Amino acid sequence: MLSDLEIAQAAEIKPILEIAEEVGLTKDDLEPYGWYKAKVHLDVLDRFKDKPNAKYIDVTAITPTPLGEGKTTTTIGLSQALGSQLGKRVFTCIRQPSMGPTFGIKGGAAGGGYSQIIPMEDFNLHLTGDIHAVGVAHNLLAAAIDARMMHERRLSDKALERVGLRRLNIDPFSILWNRVVDVEDAAMRQIVIGLGGRRNGTPRETGFDITVASEVMAILALATSLKDLRERLGRITFGMDTKGNPLTAEDLGVAGAMAVLMKDALMPNLMQTLEHTPAFVHAGPFANIAHGNSSCIADMIAVKLADYVVTESGFGADVGMEKFFDIKCRVSGLIPNCVVMVATVRALKMHGGLGKVVPGKPLPKELTEENLEYLEKGCANLVAHINIAKQFGIPVVVAINRFTTDTDAEIELIRKIAIDAGAEDAVPSEHWAKGGAGARELAEAVVKACEKPSNFQFLYPLDIPIKEKIEIIATKVYGADGVDYLPEAERKIQLYTKLGYDKMPICMAKTHLSLSHDPSLKGAPKGWRLPIRDIRASVGAGFLYPLCGDMRTMPGLPRRPAFMDVDLTEEGKVKGLF
Repeated sequence: MLSDLEIAQAAEIKPILEIAEEVGLTKDDLEPYGWYKAKVHLDVLDRFKDKPNAKYIDVTAITPTPLGEGKTTTTIGLSQALGSQLGKRVFTCIRQPSMGPTFGIKGGAAGGGYSQIIPMEDFNLHLTGDIHAVGVAHNLLAAAIDARMMHERRLSDKALERVGLRRLNIDPFSILWNRVVDVEDAAMRQIVIGLGGRRNGTPRETGFDITVASEVMAILALATSLKDLRERLGRITFGMDTKGNPLTAEDLGVAGAMAVLMKDALMPNLMQTLEHTPAFVHAGPFANIAHGNSSCIADMIAVKLADYVVTESGFGADVGMEKFFDIKCRVSGLIPNCVVMVATVRALKMHGGLGKVVPGKPLPKELTEENLEYLEKGCANLVAHINIAKQFGIPVVVAINRFTTDTDAEIELIRKIAIDAGAEDAVPSEHWAKGGAGARELAEAVVKACEKPSNFQFLYPLDIPIKEKIEIIATKVYGADGVDYLPEAERKIQLYTKLGYDKMPICMAKTHLSLSHDPSLKGAPKGWRLPIRDIRASVGAGFLYPLCGDMRTMPGLPRRPAFMDVDLTEEGKVKGLF
């Protein structure tokens, strides 16, 4: 079998103008980046505003193993099946991956096998520079904070007034705005800056986050226009003054420059699948920290250009899908018609207590051999995720991402349990090996589910207290018995309520490896309480994010990083991406 990269490099690829013309876009709607990718101008929203919306499908998953269960591959395979097999006009909307995990342990995120976005190298690397734009805009604000503190320390009020500034009196202990870099660099998690004398700033502790965890990335994903982008950047709250009043990017006078840096990044990136169905690749990942969905603007354009739009939300239904519904759908105004729940035999056996999946090591033999007892136990996790989706009133189709070691008996057991739990259907899919043809049955099930009546509802209203929103998510989605708040979290709840931030939705920062906060608790754990150690405010993005357990915003490299296999051939061709 060829590698993912070899399959992608051997594929026929159409000029991006042809892909655009097939969905009604012209060359004047595009900002080309070479022959095979382009940005799409935002004014197409006005041109197509009177067209009816497409059917809208979110692909989510059960609680994954550390290897992932093929959610992006399923998203692309389903799109290819809807297009090439069923003749539907379809658009795929997925997130741009961070190069940190690409060179760390995860590898590429363009799909896999015969269900990929191409050019695969462009997708996984720089693409059109959106992540770089996010990083520069974010770090410009970080530099502005430290420069302002240094100048206020050295200059009088009159001297500040002469250059049009007012004294902000930034409390250095209140600053929550780290710097960012799109590399997994654990050594940068906690650092001291400003050493070397007065001209080098104020010494203080700070750190680095990975770029895709930046609030600027969340703003890119949630902004619905340039005007909205500019306003959200201005509302970014980076800390407090010495009297406890919030300070924003607008107060520093830097929001306008950040908007200029982000202007082109707001246009979604048009690419194609291996079977030449169109795809938007836009905004960033990390649903365990941020909201983890592709951009609102990409979906808002796509639903006007197709009959079916397939998007995906990060990790499991407890993480990315809940945020997709309660955060993204509130902003975009788009209501999904169907949820596709990706499951694998190997992950469900693991949730039943069989084997341990470790990144970088071969899959345990017991997970590749038939074992209906452990599979049935592990299906408690699948049932829990189906129930999460059903709480939102949306029909669910389970996609069983089939591997060669899976047996018919195992597939049939999952089908029965899923349908008994309320799924519309549960379908094995072989899109990795067969492309759209391998997902035809899944596509047919999704089309049927999209015709079913739905009764979509948000999990919670925005006008209830912060604690009540958190507790609804903890008990109804995660299955916790309740929530315990550490003193810092209690203090933040009082502060944010006083500042009027309590009407925002909640974006839980929680491990993706368990329904709980503890990654070692598999299946559908019972008899536990959710600890909230802190709550932070992303005022520009428009949500509060409670920290559950030990969550890191800067990953570290593994013992043998994926970058060790990446290189160029003598002909300048990329090799080693996967």
